[in-house]
Amino acid sequence: MLHTVNSVHDLRAALLPWREAGETVGFVPTMGALHKGHLALIDASRKVTKRTVASIFVNPLQFGPSEDLAKYPRPLEEDKKLLAEAGCDLLYAPEPAEIYPEGFITKIDPGPLATILEGAVRPGHFSGVATVVAKLLLQAMPDCAFFGEKDYQQLLIVRRMVRDLNIPVHLGAVPTVRDTDGLALSSRNAYLPPEQRKQAASFPAILKECVNLFAEGRDIGKVLAEGHERLTGAGFKCDYLELRDAGTLAPAHDLTLPGRLLGAIRIGSVRLIDNMPVNGI
Repeated sequence: MLHTVNSVHDLRAALLPWREAGETVGFVPTMGALHKGHLALIDASRKVTKRTVASIFVNPLQFGPSEDLAKYPRPLEEDKKLLAEAGCDLLYAPEPAEIYPEGFITKIDPGPLATILEGAVRPGHFSGVATVVAKLLLQAMPDCAFFGEKDYQQLLIVRRMVRDLNIPVHLGAVPTVRDTDGLALSSRNAYLPPEQRKQAASFPAILKECVNLFAEGRDIGKVLAEGHERLTGAGFKCDYLELRDAGTLAPAHDLTLPGRLLGAIRIGSVRLIDNMPVNGI
């Protein structure tokens, strides 16, 4: 049975003997509804640290007014089983009142990086992400923490926050894990009925075609316009399709520099995001 704690006090008490023994601790923050992408983060942690802690917390601060927090899946017992089988040493599963006690008012402003792309579509989302990640890191104080590249903008925001606030943790980035048809693994995929799930595979396929065209030196604007048209033609509502600098997410104008192609689409009532490296980064 996976050892589970629900309070900051019990989390730190569980970590104390490991620290006293000089054991390194890796941390994987999640919102549950785990899949192979999350388990890849556990695996990455276990490769470089002695102990691995995961958290499951559905963070209300990162849900917008039109996003149904109550419907977010919470299969806690199934998640515990997956974590135990993956070799996780400890689960931290706090209740909202433990993270945001009565009177809590402090939030982190992640700056301009949080206002573009996902931030423009979901105002306030990254403030909620940054706030909860900062709290979790300070509560656990791990040596390393692991995040997936699927949420690439989130990864850069957390990386910047850790640097700016001098949080003493090394961040590990884990490549996106994909299903056999190329679709990036996401808890949201479970919301797709069979026909839409099949249709969704066109999303990463179109992104990959754009990446290949960039590799041939094709004009950035034309490739993005054609990609947008293809996404629309495939039955998606495209929120954005952008080529950005891989380090800053500023608009990319030079195909010789490391870039990232980022896209967000809606299929029925489900919204999916994905990204791919351009120029090998």
